[in-house]
Amino acid sequence: MYQKYFLIILLLFFIAACKKKDDLSITPPDVKESYLLYEKAVTSMNEGEFFFAAKTFSEAESILPIVEHSAKASLMSAYCYYSINFYDEAISTLENFLRKYPADKNIQYAKYLIILSNYEQILDEKKDLKPLLLSKKMIQDYVKKYPDTDYSLDLKFKLGLIQNQLAAKEIYVAKYYIKTKKWIPAINRLKIVVNDYQETIFIEEALHRLVEIYYNLGLIDEAKKTAKILGYNYNSSKWYENSYSLLNKDYQKEKKILEEQSKKDELGLVKKTINKILKK
Repeated sequence: MYQKYFLIILLLFFIAACKKKDDLSITPPDVKESYLLYEKAVTSMNEGEFFFAAKTFSEAESILPIVEHSAKASLMSAYCYYSINFYDEAISTLENFLRKYPADKNIQYAKYLIILSNYEQILDEKKDLKPLLLSKKMIQDYVKKYPDTDYSLDLKFKLGLIQNQLAAKEIYVAKYYIKTKKWIPAINRLKIVVNDYQETIFIEEALHRLVEIYYNLGLIDEAKKTAKILGYNYNSSKWYENSYSLLNKDYQKEKKILEEQSKKDELGLVKKTINKILKK
């Protein structure tokens, strides 16, 4: 009887061992099918079906037999997500690409696309500052690492736009403080623009707002000193005109006299030229 049980147990063990062996013998993916899937993804992308193409590229990546081709499929999947503004999905796919294929020849492009995916999510100056600061740091790191590339050239331009948005944020907050007559916080915000964002379009307004605040606080010398800096660097801007007008009460009267005189001179020149033409 025990011998019978032993034979049954031995038979069951043999069957289980055979099943385990079969499980381990996974059939390799069909090479032809993997490339057909990749071509299908390319066709879908060219037809503008980017979401379907992204999914199909991802599926092809897992079964393509050559690692370089798998890397390419992964990158194409990320690009398709980026093309339809699925930025989070694009970033996730690209980060996965960097982990799996760190030696791929398209690493610079993948990192560039990650930065663009973050950059495209930047909101206006009234919203959260975090995406702006994140994009700024990512661009600065990229340009430092890959300085002589077309990608860096494009990112340098975008960095200028980010700097303008950061400056706009400071101006927006400063104007709120000015409205509520919180002069010290307003001055601090405006000085950030003056010190950190000198190359942005907001530097002129920041200097003028400082002139306004100093004038309202009775700090006339500080107001004049700031106005001189504004005039020296941006003497043709409307902000300098506003500051000059604020500090010189007779400015508008003088401006009107000068405009009238200029008009007379202009008419005189026109008439003088016509007379010369008539005499010929």
